Amino acid sequence: MSISVLLVDDSAVARQVIAQALSPAPDIRVLTTAADPIIALEKMKDEWPDVIILDIDLPRMDGITFLKKLMREHPTPIIICSALEKSSAHISIEAMSAGAVAVVNKPFDRGHLQMEELSHHLIHEVRAAQRARVGQLRRPAPPTSPAASPALSRPAPSPSSVHVAAKPTAADSTSAVLANAMQERQAAPRLTADAMLPPPKGQSAQAIMKTAQQIVAIGISTGGTQALEKLLPKLPANCVGLAIVQHMPETLTAAFAKRLNELSKITVKEAKDGDQIVPGQALISPGGKHMMIRRSGVNYYVDVREGPLVNRHRPSVDVLFRSAAVAAGLNATG
Repeated sequence: MSISVLLVDDSAVARQVIAQALSPAPDIRVLTTAADPIIALEKMKDEWPDVIILDIDLPRMDGITFLKKLMREHPTPIIICSALEKSSAHISIEAMSAGAVAVVNKPFDRGHLQMEELSHHLIHEVRAAQRARVGQLRRPAPPTSPAASPALSRPAPSPSSVHVAAKPTAADSTSAVLANAMQERQAAPRLTADAMLPPPKGQSAQAIMKTAQQIVAIGISTGGTQALEKLLPKLPANCVGLAIVQHMPETLTAAFAKRLNELSKITVKEAKDGDQIVPGQALISPGGKHMMIRRSGVNYYVDVREGPLVNRHRPSVDVLFRSAAVAAGLNATG
């Protein structure tokens, strides 16, 4: 069963690039595209998408307002795909707090949108978003006109809807290259936590003596921002120390930690290399880097490290949990 996707972006070039970035995935189909939320709402009357990819800066209705409207009326998995800067991080955080399941940065190099990098991230996030639980979906009834659905599945090209043309084009060639790259990536073995630290030798988690110093390791991905906003404010100020990996662009983790800190009784901060895990504090791994737990005497610290993608993620939950098992054993809860 395919995952139907609606693209909402005011740039015709961006719509075309995003559609091409998704094309290597046989289980994902672009249902239609829209230049703004008003057009999108009209098109969704005929067929509701499984996932929406949404820009933030849009005409007639901004992306955040559109997101909140959908979450009130028809909760739907929404991925924010926008050009993210540190100065606009608070907008992305607001989007995730309003219900967006993921935020993907539009990767630019010398003014050009990088399709292969975008393809890798978007395909993964669309598949994860389709499984996200964003509330009971209240979808419109199927169209009564038999001609309505086919019109959506094969819309005529227009300024607000860019699809792969029937004739071979340069975009088709790019799509073929991307498809081959995806096949090679899927055929190659995925890196495990071994890429960052070896498994325990000569001892298991049970062999590490249990002490009074306890820690909690949390790994969270799609939909995790809302989950953490519910969990952390409920924790008492003297709770055990936490180490958290949240899959999020590196431009956003500091702002996300600051927001959680304002909502919570505990201290929440973006982790720095060498930070100690202490009661009443949660350390969130910086985006784009791995975070590992190490023990020194009776205390626990975090190492923030560069490294390869592990199971296609950096930071990786696998790396955090492996390090917690090696360093803390029964003193850690995952």
